[in-house]
Amino acid sequence: MMLRKFLDRIKPQFEKGGRFAFLHATFDAFETFLFVPDTVTVKGAHVRDGLDMKRTMIMVVLALMPCFLFGTYNVGLMHYNALGESTAFWPTFWFGCTKVLPMLIVSYVVGLGIEFIFAQYRGHEVNEGFLVSGFLIPLICPPDVPLWMLAVATAFAVIIGKEVFGGTGMNIWNPALLARAFLFFAYPAHMSGDEVWVADATSGPTALATVSQGQAANLPDMSQLFFGFIPGSVGETSKLCILIGAAILLWTGIGSLRVMLSVVLGGLSMGLIAQAAGATVATPWQQLLMGGFLFGAVFMATDPVTSAQTNWGKVIYGFLIGVLAVLIRVFNPAYPEGMMLAILFMNTFAPLIDYLVVNRNIQRRQRRLKLKNATK
Repeated sequence: MMLRKFLDRIKPQFEKGGRFAFLHATFDAFETFLFVPDTVTVKGAHVRDGLDMKRTMIMVVLALMPCFLFGTYNVGLMHYNALGESTAFWPTFWFGCTKVLPMLIVSYVVGLGIEFIFAQYRGHEVNEGFLVSGFLIPLICPPDVPLWMLAVATAFAVIIGKEVFGGTGMNIWNPALLARAFLFFAYPAHMSGDEVWVADATSGPTALATVSQGQAANLPDMSQLFFGFIPGSVGETSKLCILIGAAILLWTGIGSLRVMLSVVLGGLSMGLIAQAAGATVATPWQQLLMGGFLFGAVFMATDPVTSAQTNWGKVIYGFLIGVLAVLIRVFNPAYPEGMMLAILFMNTFAPLIDYLVVNRNIQRRQRRLKLKNATK
């Protein structure tokens, strides 16, 4: 109540005619982050719901917390394992914090700073979408990526990926994946190879790199792949934590089960075909557990802005992501991950998929109407 009274006391200063009216968008962003907005619709049809955009984004951040916490610990664990040392839990976790927290701070400071600047310039409210994008960007990057590169990639993703299209809800590509794609193509030496996946250590080949070299015998076992005690991007290694996040998204109704399941089915189908053709040494289940496949299926492909909107469109969209991800992994060694490019590619075609699905429904109803009229 004290905080509410304080905000109510200073709020007139940020309203039209107040001393700090030019900072209205900034004040509104902080106020609506702390308290549910008191604005209501006064005319026309509308839907009442207890969730606003900020609360939805915060639920996604909560779903990402298991991946973040485990990934932070795993960064420290892989570092000490590469050095041949063994340490207790807290020193290991602390070392991971020294690597991951600066990445998170840089991502939020740069991204939110740009969001606030654009909101002030346009006189609009601050978009809430970067609450999730700013959290995702560090989780899909190697722990040793230089912070200045991460800052440049974040700025590129926010400006080119979002603001030029009009902000949150208008972008056609997932901003977090766009940041990773920028890093991958602009600074490939810092996004590929063995050294980048283990912080300050000499080497740390990922399972995907092992498969691309045809070394099936050197692959981690299924339990390591599932629990995540392997080198990789910060938040993508533990499939158990990803599944916990998926359960939270599905329970709250934020994530799409159609997209998640269809991505998995697409990956399994293409994995079976690739294995039967002798094109890969990995089994279909290993394809699902390697790299960022499941992380992308749960947290990236389900982005409500850049994915398909129709029910059948979501199924087609997700299935093609799974197929393309494994296809790229198997037949293009230059891109051993595959999931990033598959999602960005299908983000581009999501509107076309929805258009075709809607047209198909219209044609089916027209045929049904003609048949009904003909039988009268």
